[in-house]
Amino acid sequence: RPNILWITCEDISPNLGCYGDRFARTPVLDRLADQGVRYTNAYAVTGVCAPNRSCLITGVYPSTLGSHNMRCTTRLPDFIKCFPEYLRRAGYYCTNNVKTDYNFPTPRTAWDECSRKAHWRNRRPGQPFFAVFNFTITHESQIRLPDKTFFRKTARLTPQQRHDPARVTIPPFHPETPEVRQDWARYHDLITAMDYQVGDLLKQLDEDQLANETIVFFFSDHGAGMPGCKKWVWESGLHVPLIVRFPKKYRDLAPGPPGSACDRLVSFVDFAPTVLSLAGVKIPPHMQGRAFLGPQAGPSRQYVYAIRDRMGERYDIVRVVRDARFHYMRNYCPHLSWSQYSSYTEMMPTMKVWRRLAEAGKLNAIQGRYFRPTKPIEELYDTQADPHQIRNLASDPKYQDVLQRLRRESHRWMRQTHDLGLLPEFEVNRRAEGRTPYQIGADERRNPIRRLQEVADLANQMSPTNLVPLAGLLKDNEPAVRYWAAVGLVALGPRAEPACDALQAAASDPAPNVRVAAAEALA
Repeated sequence: RPNILWITCEDISPNLGCYGDRFARTPVLDRLADQGVRYTNAYAVTGVCAPNRSCLITGVYPSTLGSHNMRCTTRLPDFIKCFPEYLRRAGYYCTNNVKTDYNFPTPRTAWDECSRKAHWRNRRPGQPFFAVFNFTITHESQIRLPDKTFFRKTARLTPQQRHDPARVTIPPFHPETPEVRQDWARYHDLITAMDYQVGDLLKQLDEDQLANETIVFFFSDHGAGMPGCKKWVWESGLHVPLIVRFPKKYRDLAPGPPGSACDRLVSFVDFAPTVLSLAGVKIPPHMQGRAFLGPQAGPSRQYVYAIRDRMGERYDIVRVVRDARFHYMRNYCPHLSWSQYSSYTEMMPTMKVWRRLAEAGKLNAIQGRYFRPTKPIEELYDTQADPHQIRNLASDPKYQDVLQRLRRESHRWMRQTHDLGLLPEFEVNRRAEGRTPYQIGADERRNPIRRLQEVADLANQMSPTNLVPLAGLLKDNEPAVRYWAAVGLVALGPRAEPACDALQAAASDPAPNVRVAAAEALA
């Protein structure tokens, strides 16, 4: 049985030389790609770490587990395990060095060792291993370090490997300023520093004469850690590098020869079943992903899916469906700006100058779009023609067939996976007392998702013609329906004034989410 090594990093898009980025200085990862297979369509399920990590470790979508909100704590039903537990039962030595951040407490049975000292070297002689090493040096917080600390952490870079801010390519949605250029240059410097760390780990594998026995994965936990990328579910927040190296002994498991690229759509929800497949362990039926390698590999995907929910202190709900070309987004809070103030993001120099220029009216239309007061209900992008996703095709008559197809798929996927995102967070926790969010999600009485989709569709239209039905829904028996009705009236702003009496009554609703939304509408 093969050893399996996961090398993960944080907050980077495929900005590596092997992915065609000419500004990158990543010799170790480029060599790994030459020796392995480079996946060109690998996607996270959200643009931030913790919900992704809950998906990676369980093979279940965060919106099914109840781990979809950033900085929440869910509970797992007894039959859902962290997938290393299945490997341990099969005789594997499983280690994690060191980050967990799963949005649920790490079970003691998940790992043989989970610490900064966790290493395959601590196993019994000859025991197969699954080892995870997570490098944090590329995290967004490292970009904004004080100069002295930043240069200490990137001290291994040669002068030729430093990235000149004057030469960096910045995306069209960011303003052309020294702060933005420096942040992007530092982002690239940190990737080079991480490349050194990957080299150190691979050297240990060689020293232990294990390279010929070990399948190596390299990937990031989501896209670039820059404002307008991280936390978001556009391409820049979801698209990740994924390289898999197969030793000669296991090359028959590879989808192509060394140095090749694979354009198969791959989602983070597929990673857990894929590792089990490679290890010869049966994939549990509750896992929602499909293996893309090994004897249990399934057919290629037509779609990958993504979510955005509460990000720290800011509420939002977005659902994404993407095929090989088109990227569809359904915004369930279109009355809220893309640029809601998020304290952690606002610490970035890029975010500070971007917001300052927006307030001064000094951004062009593409740069200023992020600060519009509202969002469209739907977004549709041709990722081949528009890689930075700046032209929304949702209202283009030529793309209505694509729009309707992906809209239907989004609704179907939410229902199939028992998506908890349309239930207010309080209601999820209240209804899961004595049970788990996963269990109430599958209960149509506790998670009436079809009805919530219908009411959210009505609320999101932000049309005064819907005022009377929305006001009527404030008296519905289902608290989550009353909540979405109140949200619809919030979105109408002053145009909701004729519903003041209904909102005054809703301000005393027994459900706190309804009371808060009603108070906001009245304000």
